Amino acid sequence: MEEKPRYSRVSDILDLAIYMSSKVQGITISDIMKMYNVSRRTAERMRDSLTNIFPQIEEIETDDNQKHWGFVNYSISQLVTFEPKEIANLEQLQRRTTNKELKSELSKTIEKIKSFNRKNKITIENNVELFMQTEGYAIRQMPQYKISTDTLVLIREAVQNSKIVEGIYHNKKRILEPLGLIYGEKIYLIAREKAKGKDIYNYLLHKFDNLTLTDKTFDKKDFNLQEYSKQSFGVYHGEILDVKLCFSKELASDALNYNFHPTQKIKQEKDETVTVKFKASGDKEIMWHIFRWGDGCKIIAPKKLQTQYKKYLQDCLKNYN
Repeated sequence: MEEKPRYSRVSDILDLAIYMSSKVQGITISDIMKMYNVSRRTAERMRDSLTNIFPQIEEIETDDNQKHWGFVNYSISQLVTFEPKEIANLEQLQRRTTNKELKSELSKTIEKIKSFNRKNKITIENNVELFMQTEGYAIRQMPQYKISTDTLVLIREAVQNSKIVEGIYHNKKRILEPLGLIYGEKIYLIAREKAKGKDIYNYLLHKFDNLTLTDKTFDKKDFNLQEYSKQSFGVYHGEILDVKLCFSKELASDALNYNFHPTQKIKQEKDETVTVKFKASGDKEIMWHIFRWGDGCKIIAPKKLQTQYKKYLQDCLKNYN
């Protein structure tokens, strides 16, 4: 019997082993294709190469119709190392956060990661410090809100185990079905409220008092946080708008390389201007973002948003008349 050709890029195979080990239900051929942007045939060769190296890999039974492979009773933790650049990235995030509780939690996480690399600790510390000295970040003006680690732990448990929470929000008791958290300048709890039916709402997490976890569970149904997030521009949800923007040729290069929204379609016109189209809700955040581009960005559609933006600019100018 002819042996199947093996996939030979060692770095990809080791990376695939770590990726597979991180998934409780293992991974599928489709996961490999998506992760490494390869054909099905190449994905199968990568899987075969990995199973030849690690005979401990088993096929895992799941509820879907796809085959899953993973490590069941075996750990590859000794193969996992953290590069100085990776640790420096985390330390940059730790510096940037304005939430004191999150800052402390990130510091502890970084300490734990460093403890895995004890043999090369001095070299790692020196290289991390070098990255930190040569890479700064712009100061962002943003509000600071204190959210305790206990609150985050409570919400995470509620989301993971589909448990109902109770708390005071705007001086009113709320009974909520937490669906997820969205991090922006503020942290938003995405949830259904029992008294309001099946609709989904965004709640500012720092405005809750006396949050408690109940033993009651709920059905998330088919809610998908990633898909929900893609519907908005920022975190505000409402009417979905078909937005079309035009950027001047002076801003063309920046616009072509900018990530506006997951649904965006960007086109450079013959006159060197750039047209950007996307579907999203959150008219206020869209207008706030457009303002940063100055007179080099024009709203083409929808007309309603164009009218709102004109009024917004006029209202701002009233203070200077």
